[in-house]
Amino acid sequence: MNKITIAIDGFSSTGKSTVAKQIAKHLGYVYVDTGAMYRAVTFYAMQNGFINPDDFNVEALVYHLPQIEISFKFNDALGFAEVYLNGKNIEKDIRTLEVSSFVSKVAAISEVRHKLVEQQQRMGKDKGVVMDGRDIGTVVFPEAELKLFMTASAETRAERRYQELIERGDKVDYEAVLNNVKERDHIDSTRKDSPLVKAKDAIDIDNSNMTLDEQFNKILQLVNMTIEDYE
Repeated sequence: MNKITIAIDGFSSTGKSTVAKQIAKHLGYVYVDTGAMYRAVTFYAMQNGFINPDDFNVEALVYHLPQIEISFKFNDALGFAEVYLNGKNIEKDIRTLEVSSFVSKVAAISEVRHKLVEQQQRMGKDKGVVMDGRDIGTVVFPEAELKLFMTASAETRAERRYQELIERGDKVDYEAVLNNVKERDHIDSTRKDSPLVKAKDAIDIDNSNMTLDEQFNKILQLVNMTIEDYE
């Protein structure tokens, strides 16, 4: 069976990572969470005092980029790969609302995107990969055989994110989550370098009213049709 590249783009909290993991596991493909990579760089910037609510020292972050090593290690118990920063597991550390509040600003830095895009392209050079993010179908893999663009209303996405954070034990306010979603949408869509846009040949998936099973089955059908076309 020929392997293909599956690029899943879309706004924050549209469930890209969830369905990407499901599809990759079903197919036996490699899954790459590019959002986690940008969150890892953001976490590094936060830990080193390069970014806070009042200031962002872009020059310092760019200078330290060669010292940032991001890797993924598969966790059998969880069934997916966790992200590591310079050898340390930071999977839980990067999923906070605080990291979410800074990640779009960090991801807008050209030097950061250049470093991570190169790494992402190396990860997917042999195909058989499912990758989700903001610019996978437009920049990282413009020749991907299947491109999907995930959407849902800001309110729906905020509610999903809010419930996820509450279940983790985080103390968050729904309005703060909603504002974060809207702010990230604006930054992601208007940044100069690789803005979030739908690739011309991407298929829209609006999952506002879909269950996880319905979403998985719809996308798996598209995957199977695409694989058949390339056999």
